[in-house]
Amino acid sequence: MGVTAPPAVQATLLDLAECDRALQHAASKLRALPETLHIPTLEAVVEEIKGRKHDAMVEKENIQAELTRAESDVQLVEARIQKDDERLTQTSSAKDAQGLDHELETLRKRRSDLEDIELAIMERLDQAEKVLSGVQAELATAEGALTEARAELVTQSAELESESATQSASRQAIVGGLPEDVYALYERQRERYGVGASHLRGGVSSASGVALTESDLQDIRRASPDEVILCPDSNAILVRTPESGL
Repeated sequence: MGVTAPPAVQATLLDLAECDRALQHAASKLRALPETLHIPTLEAVVEEIKGRKHDAMVEKENIQAELTRAESDVQLVEARIQKDDERLTQTSSAKDAQGLDHELETLRKRRSDLEDIELAIMERLDQAEKVLSGVQAELATAEGALTEARAELVTQSAELESESATQSASRQAIVGGLPEDVYALYERQRERYGVGASHLRGGVSSASGVALTESDLQDIRRASPDEVILCPDSNAILVRTPESGL
């Protein structure tokens, strides 16, 4: 013997199906939220900028070390020039003075060259600092966008979870008023075919969106109003109402 239930009870299956659709929709939106809010993309952008920031910091540190060495070289030459200047003022030997003059000329040329190198390094350091500053600003913007997206994820997730809780409570109340065999059939068809109940409206099954054939409609007309029947297209429980066009 087939499953039977009063038409009013069968009609509540449409409410149950609506709850299940809402729950499925909320769950789908919840799963898709990170992508919807572009969080994976923003995370990838942040990581890429962090990589460039690291490279910029290393470049700056390398140039700074190069500048420190250049400054040290200049200081050494200056110390040597100062020492030779002192020796030149103290020597009474023309030959020594000539040698010191030649050495001082060479040292001053060396100092000039080193100062040019030092200036070029300073210019490179200034450029490296600008690059690093730009990357840091870019990173701050990207991290700010990611923080906002994650906050929005929390907010929207909470809203969807609240909506799901409301739908679950409504579902539980509906299920509590259903005969066990009707609910068991509903769940079995829903698990197999995705939809548990379909509204026959104007000869069209809401679950499939397909108009039933005249032969199918004749079979439905012959069925008792209490008989729980299945939609020939969607295999969901077919709920008949005054809108069914029978």
